[in-house]
Amino acid sequence: MAARLRTLMDLDFSGFNRPLVFLRLDLNVPLKTGVVTDETRITAALPTINWLLEKGCRVVMCSHLGRPKGEGFEKEFSLSPVGEKLAAHLGKDVLLCGDYLMDGFDRIVQQLAPNQLVLLENLRFHKQEQKGDKDFAKVLAKGMDFYVNDAFGTCHRADASMVAVAEEFPLERRCAGLLVQKEIDFLEGAFRNPQAPVTAIFGGAKVSDKIAILQKFTSIANNMIIGGAMAYTFLRSMGHNVGKSRVEEDKLSLVGEILRAAEARKVKIILPVDHVCATEFAEGTMPITCNTADIPDNLMGLDIGPRSSAIFADAIRSSKVVVWNGPMGVFEWDAFATGSRSVAEALAQCEGSTIVGGGDSAAAIVAFGLADKVSHVSTGGGASMELLEGKELPGIRVLRAAL
Repeated sequence: MAARLRTLMDLDFSGFNRPLVFLRLDLNVPLKTGVVTDETRITAALPTINWLLEKGCRVVMCSHLGRPKGEGFEKEFSLSPVGEKLAAHLGKDVLLCGDYLMDGFDRIVQQLAPNQLVLLENLRFHKQEQKGDKDFAKVLAKGMDFYVNDAFGTCHRADASMVAVAEEFPLERRCAGLLVQKEIDFLEGAFRNPQAPVTAIFGGAKVSDKIAILQKFTSIANNMIIGGAMAYTFLRSMGHNVGKSRVEEDKLSLVGEILRAAEARKVKIILPVDHVCATEFAEGTMPITCNTADIPDNLMGLDIGPRSSAIFADAIRSSKVVVWNGPMGVFEWDAFATGSRSVAEALAQCEGSTIVGGGDSAAAIVAFGLADKVSHVSTGGGASMELLEGKELPGIRVLRAAL
């Protein structure tokens, strides 16, 4: 039986006096010496927080940040700087709580003033979070009236706060937040009955990270553009010399299968025809343009070349639906950012539906100042790709209701 995503509009607050909401967010933002360097995920959370506040709810927010060991507090992974940013955006006090597993925490929350919210300290300070521990979930859910998940970037993980906590609430008292709803609408809707041509752009370091999505798009796309380091495995598979470029030797036969599947389905695979190279992988190294698809033995490819940029851009601009996942080169270094910038600019010029699938692609289009020129920038790299692969995300499964 088909199932639909439960949303905020499905919640019935009647019978609850200032209902208490457990709100799972994705506040996993980059920090540098304790300072938030990109507020994208913080600002993305604000619509749902404000919606709940306008309904008179008391809100307990939680998130993970980084990769702490799970053995207690680690200052470099504290959500304290995030709480300060939230307070500034919301104009309310945000109380950071590190003792939420202690007896009596639920009673403290019950006394929240209307101008106060609680932010639980980093969930991953507790190893039970990533283990999906049900006892941990019971403690988190104690005293709460409703569960709202607006952490799309973590929906592909069965962490305790994503699944076990949700299951502590009856279905009618759990739902997706506005951000998760928007992500699902875009990512599922864009490829339900897409208008051709459909173009998928894949980049990044490894073919192995994107095997399933590459295979999936051989049955969806009209064009598949391959850039980034993964392009060198494709080029090697086709008999090209790629010099010292990164190649996944153990994936060459799999790449051959993908190429054959694309050919059988008349999907055009578009690979780099020139490159921007260097003698070593180091920031500040001198860029060297290689004007052929083959790369000399003493060089490594670190970006696509100008002819490749033009070919890629032409295919993107003429498409009706485009999805981009993975940069074309080492975009963090100015000398090797041109290819990724060219793709971002072509997306901005495309009149079709344009989706940036989170991760480094999202970071790139934000860095280039073009995020507002595309249809949708996903907040979740892994989650968006698994959704496009057709997988059921654990954090979404528990929010669906049978039709």
